[in-house]
Amino acid sequence: MRLDQVVSRLFGLSRAAASALVEAGDAMVDGYPRPRADKVSAGAWLEVVLPPPPTAVPVEPPTPVDGLRIVYRDDDIVVVDKPVGVAAHPSPGWTGPTVIGGLAATGERIATGGAAERQGVVHRLDVGTTGLMVVAKSEIAYSALKRAFKAREVDKRYHAVVQGHLDPLRGTVDAPIDRHPTHEYKWAVVSGGRPSITHYDTLEAFPAASLVDVQLETGRTHQIRVHFSALRHPCVGDLTYGADPTLAARLGLTRQWLHARELAFVHPATGEPVRFVSPYPDDLDRALELLRAA
Repeated sequence: MRLDQVVSRLFGLSRAAASALVEAGDAMVDGYPRPRADKVSAGAWLEVVLPPPPTAVPVEPPTPVDGLRIVYRDDDIVVVDKPVGVAAHPSPGWTGPTVIGGLAATGERIATGGAAERQGVVHRLDVGTTGLMVVAKSEIAYSALKRAFKAREVDKRYHAVVQGHLDPLRGTVDAPIDRHPTHEYKWAVVSGGRPSITHYDTLEAFPAASLVDVQLETGRTHQIRVHFSALRHPCVGDLTYGADPTLAARLGLTRQWLHARELAFVHPATGEPVRFVSPYPDDLDRALELLRAA
């Protein structure tokens, strides 16, 4: 097993914390520091200097969020349409608005399940990705939705505009994802990474790009962005994963063209199926019209 995986599992650290610890030289194998991707076998002598306890992330105060739209609410769940530039919940280093803070400002009561800063959050969207999120308000809903996401019983559909034309027009990407070996804030298709499956179907083709419907079977960080980048068809505007900056500028995009379009699941309290659809935000809609006009 990879050294960073070993440290993570043995000491209960996150993969990010374990990787940072290994890279700092605080994990020795048989007396020598090793790269995080080196394989460790049974019988090796492992010495680890554990980091100090992390500083607690403060619970987000009620903070109104411009553009955060409540699509549906009842006693158990609230479904929101998240605008660009908003994180799902507070995290170290993030000082911008969050969905949790925005909901608190509207007076919504959120479930207390999970870490304090992630109350009620059962799935996340990137800061630069817009669209639908469901947040649990009751403890029953929190537990049921966490199980449903883990069991892949939630239908998450995204629309993305990717560069070029996919071949085949409809297909599945089954490629493991892990942290990028050289870039701290990026992810990549990596041998030995976590299983990651993305289904796609081309909806519309333009001279320089394609609009695709994407269904996630798994929910890894940056999964859609990483998989299409690996296919050499990055999301338009996604400069982090290799998109053409000239095309992004021509379409007026300052972030990736990626939108959480539909969310469907069994309501945790009623047992009835529910489905929600989100319209494209203005910046994505404008870019799409420019592509159609071309």
